Amino acid sequence: MAEINRKTVVVLGTGGTIAGTASSPTDNVGYAAAQLGVDALLQGQGNWLLAMADLESEQVAQLDSKDMDFEVWRLLARRCVHHLARSEVCGIVITHGTDTMEETAFFLQRVLGSAGMGTKPVVLTGAMRPASSIAADGPQNLRDALTLALDDQATGVMLAFASVMHSAVNVRKTHTYRLDAFGSGDGGPLGYVEEGVVRWVRRAEQGGGDAGELARLLPRIVSSRAAFPRVELVASGAGADAFVVDALLQHGQATGTPVRGIVVAGTGNGAVHHALEAALARARDAGVAVVRASRCGDGRVLPRSDDTFADCGSLTPAKARIALMLSLLAAAAPSI
Repeated sequence: MAEINRKTVVVLGTGGTIAGTASSPTDNVGYAAAQLGVDALLQGQGNWLLAMADLESEQVAQLDSKDMDFEVWRLLARRCVHHLARSEVCGIVITHGTDTMEETAFFLQRVLGSAGMGTKPVVLTGAMRPASSIAADGPQNLRDALTLALDDQATGVMLAFASVMHSAVNVRKTHTYRLDAFGSGDGGPLGYVEEGVVRWVRRAEQGGGDAGELARLLPRIVSSRAAFPRVELVASGAGADAFVVDALLQHGQATGTPVRGIVVAGTGNGAVHHALEAALARARDAGVAVVRASRCGDGRVLPRSDDTFADCGSLTPAKARIALMLSLLAAAAPSI
């Protein structure tokens, strides 16, 4: 007979380096991502976990996360909604490639939070070395993620990586190779997983956004086939000009798939080269939503009274793009 009130953790697999293999156990770069299924990753994890909870797994996708797309995001959101609504499920773990992990985490935080589903944890994890590595980091990262998913204080979307816990709002990949490849900028980590024990140092931010706008997100993403609006990233720097912005507008006119929003990664405090700024102003006048972000790794864009465009605060350019895309999808005035 099943134990009353026994917890269940659901693990959703999407591929990535954690599921990758190489021909040599010493090759940590020339591997093929997404070769092993989520069940294979969980082998050896069940014995300790089953003493505390039941474990379920589901292969949602199998891809290198550099190739992550909106339809996989839509499917992930659907499966998270399904499992989080189950009373016996205490949390979800998602195995994911590191290239776009921060983007998936932020997307899920915004979408699941819009439905009030942030009371249970959704923990993303992955690896910097393939499963075939002589010193693979995936098994410990997965163990830490499962530990965090079982913690009574854990809520919302988080990352567990290299023994560090990050919020979906603050996390960003900061290194191309090191095992501790993620940081949380000025916000700092949420805490640490140390020898199977979670140590909290702060509570997670929930990601902002207009409450009415967010309430319209989940039905559109989970239940409909509404296309994600086209939002593009452009960068300002020395010699920046109108070429990319004008090309985006011309392409939209020629193909019938207009760009709906542009996030500009500015220098310093979100500053934009005057030639690029003029092109962005023309795009705005043509109905394109424009938001400023900063190329800097830390800090936030501080508003000024003479700003031409809205800013995204402390969001990275990649997350500002997602926030703007979701705002447009919710058919509301753009709000970061």
